Amino acid sequence: MKYNTYIFDLDGTLLDTLQDLANSVNYALRQYGLPEHSLDDVRRFVGNGVRLLMERAVPDGAQHPQFEAVFATFRQHYMEHSLDTTRPYEGIVETIHELKQRGCRLAVVSNKMMAATQELVAHFFPEIEVAIGEHEAAGIRKKPAPDTVYEALRQLGLVVGGLPADAVYVGDSDVDIATARNSGLPCISVLWGFRDKPFLLEHGATTFVSTPQELLTI
Repeated sequence: MKYNTYIFDLDGTLLDTLQDLANSVNYALRQYGLPEHSLDDVRRFVGNGVRLLMERAVPDGAQHPQFEAVFATFRQHYMEHSLDTTRPYEGIVETIHELKQRGCRLAVVSNKMMAATQELVAHFFPEIEVAIGEHEAAGIRKKPAPDTVYEALRQLGLVVGGLPADAVYVGDSDVDIATARNSGLPCISVLWGFRDKPFLLEHGATTFVSTPQELLTI
């Protein structure tokens, strides 16, 4: 194997979280009499953190007079329902276990809320050592800034005199491609997530895997 350190995105890469996100989006919109969205709409909205997700979902975005209330309702509902239908993609759990057995270092970086990120990773992937979510209050900017990747590497104890040569970023979106580039890491783009191959190619993807098991051969 070429890599020994894997930095994973969460939503659309390790976990299929789309239905729970859509349910919470529509619950919040419904409470304020706002139009709801289809699953495909929400698929297009995700990837840049929950605030931007809701800015895309609410008419007029952050300019809507009730936006903050809708956003707060979404956050509360999602924290209570983030495990309703969310599941790892087929083959992910086994692949994570095999990487761990081979001595690889594993971390997750996400634009999801910190509490939700850590809860989901602890629940589904206890072998993953570090989970970093939205953490801007601590001066750590969300993706595509490299901050979460650098923080994950720091917590893994691997940033000493520069980035480890055997580290790779794994994600499913244009944001992930940009995050890897900004972090100075190679990127593996997965084809089972929220974005398709033509979209990923358009945004600069160069290396693809069609199944989680393929990560074990790169």
